[in-house]
Formats: sequence, C-alpha cells, structure tokens
Amino acid sequence: MNLKDKIRNIEGFPKEGIGFKDITTVLKDKDAFKYSIDELKKMSSEVEFDTILGPEARGFLVGAPLAYATNKAFVPVRKPGKLPAETISYEYDLEYGTDKLEIHKDAINKGDKVIIVDDLLATGGTVLSTIKMVEKLGGEVVGIYFLMELTFLNGRKHLEGYNVKSIIEY
Repeated sequence: MNLKDKIRNIEGFPKEGIGFKDITTVLKDKDAFKYSIDELKKMSSEVEFDTILGPEARGFLVGAPLAYATNKAFVPVRKPGKLPAETISYEYDLEYGTDKLEIHKDAINKGDKVIIVDDLLATGGTVLSTIKMVEKLGGEVVGIYFLMELTFLNGRKHLEGYNVKSIIEY
C-alpha cells in the first residue's frame, strides 16, 4: 500500500507556509490504519522492549493500538497539567518560544526498554524531549518509529545514535 496516497496535505495550516500532513484520512480508512499499525509492528519486532511511549496527541493514536498489537504497556507523554500523579518534565525549544512535555514519574522503571511511536518526525524536539525523560527515569530507548518523516527539516540530526525508522518520507 502506498501510504502517501492516504495522507491528506492541507496547505497553510496551522499557518501560512506550512503543508500539514493530516493522518485523519489514514485513521478513517480501516485498511490504511491497519497497514500503518502492522508496519510499526514489523519495525518494533526487530528489538526487545517492555513499553511503548506515545507523545500527545497523535502519538496516542498510533502508540496505543501498537501496544495492543504487541501485548506491551502504553505510556502517554502529555502537555503540562494533564497527568494526575507526580511527573517529571522536559522543556524544549520551538522556532518561536518553548514547549514542555511531562510523564508520570513512575511510568518507566530503571532498565525498562522503551520504544517511542509518533505520527511525524519533523524537527525532532518532541521525541528528543521524550527520550530525555525516559533516560532520566533510567529507561533505555531501543527504537523510535514514525508513520512519516519530513526529511527536509533534518529531525534525525537530533536523534543520532538511536534506532529511528519511518514508514514514509517527504
């Protein structure tokens, strides 16, 4: 299946000059969605792991089904103030300002092997923040998998030394 054919491109969203890659068209197509999760499952079968992390919010959409398909735990990575128990956080730079992500302090145990799954690798800020929190809690990131990657934004340069794979590239 050519997954690129299933992803809708919306020019000028969320601001002028951006071509937003919309995965809702993949999610509503049962065959494309199944194909996506199956491809992520193939990638994850190459490593041994305990837990899947999915950054808010589209990481939930692919991470949770992958956790189900692989019979592994799923941990959400959230924006500040969304998790009810004690958290750790990591602040990272955006093009114009900063953002922050949080994870429950007890979400990862020392020595846990973790994969991170998200819909898109762009600049790498979100996934790098997630990596930093996993490592702070004593976990090891053994794989980072995406539905798609915007190669022209060079997000991989921040992820050198990690096992990074994408189903499709733009």
